[in-house]
Amino acid sequence: MEDLLKALKRGTVEVIDDDGLVRKLKKSESSGKPLRIKAGFDPTAPDLHLGHTVLIQKLKHFQDAGHQVVFLIGDFTGMIGDPTGKSETRKPLSHEDVLRNAETYKEQIFKILDPEKTEVRFNSEWLSSMKIEDVVRLTAQMTVARMLERDDFRKRYEGGRPISIHEFLYPLLQGYDSVALRADVEFGGTDQKFNLLVGRDLQRGHGQEPQVVMITPLLEGLDGVNKMSKSLGNYIGITEPPDQIFGKMMSISDELMIRYYELLSGIGMAEFEELKKGLVEGRRHPMDAKVALAKEIVARFHGAAAADDAIEGFRGRFTRKEFPDDARRVKGDALIQPLDLATLVSCVSVSFTTKSAARRLIEGGGLEVNGEKATDSGRVVDFAKEIRLKIGKKEFVVVEFQEKSPNAK
Repeated sequence: MEDLLKALKRGTVEVIDDDGLVRKLKKSESSGKPLRIKAGFDPTAPDLHLGHTVLIQKLKHFQDAGHQVVFLIGDFTGMIGDPTGKSETRKPLSHEDVLRNAETYKEQIFKILDPEKTEVRFNSEWLSSMKIEDVVRLTAQMTVARMLERDDFRKRYEGGRPISIHEFLYPLLQGYDSVALRADVEFGGTDQKFNLLVGRDLQRGHGQEPQVVMITPLLEGLDGVNKMSKSLGNYIGITEPPDQIFGKMMSISDELMIRYYELLSGIGMAEFEELKKGLVEGRRHPMDAKVALAKEIVARFHGAAAADDAIEGFRGRFTRKEFPDDARRVKGDALIQPLDLATLVSCVSVSFTTKSAARRLIEGGGLEVNGEKATDSGRVVDFAKEIRLKIGKKEFVVVEFQEKSPNAK
């Protein structure tokens, strides 16, 4: 149970409540009845990005453990528009837009989830048939004061910005989804905590055992600061071409790479812990780990062959990009006494001008010689007609060696 909990809680920032999750898992094990694991998505845009797949990956973990995954498409709530984090009322989507986007979601999620073991539901099944008296009874279970506990609603109210009544309905309708589906566990991002807790309240009011809420962090985008978002342009779309996904994955920082491994990768807990340890101890190079993650993500959405092609394509583009025609060129002499890499770098670099600084750079993995990583600062330079050096992240130097007479000065 301890190992199972560790795996299922991987990448979550909060579980409400822990004891309830243990109790539900034990009950499921003894009865042989799988838990119902829910996550909902409003189809407000046609394509999913990696930020969306954080939740889908968590559904996959429960699915692999034998539980019933319910992928809920909020075709009804999508027409309202989730007010979470919004400073003004969102423009409602048409029913046609929502249905069109919903169809693309159904295609995309099965790149991660097993279609034979996934229950896909639309919340219009129960919400569109509700009568006005049903809605009134639902609203009676929530107070205006409780609604204004939500940070975004409170700020808008205090700032004199309008809040439409239908926006108050959104958390109630999302919460009622859990009642209709009899959810045991629901996943959501940190921005959804209020809505998820409403689901627990409504389940109690309908005589159901409240769902366990498992909250995942919002995935940072390529900038490493803001959450992944199409509007910010810092996203990786899962329908993008393989080369584009691979290139974007390779552009993330080493720190963000660990975050992506935790939230997006399918590697097991033991392998993940070994990866982190290897990076800290220097046994695993960050670039190698990043390539492996990029390959895994591309293969997930486009297949293994496309991932292999993306690696080769990236290497080709990378080499051409790093050494363009206007790369700085330095003249050298092939007959001087042998040079080690640290000395060579300190002679030609404009950033690492001392041998000690060059040595730290090299031993820290910051030098490439002719496209290959070089970490031995004492390695004697193998003179050729020219040597291409990538020094740090932004300095590119081509060192040209020329023959000269042994007697020349």
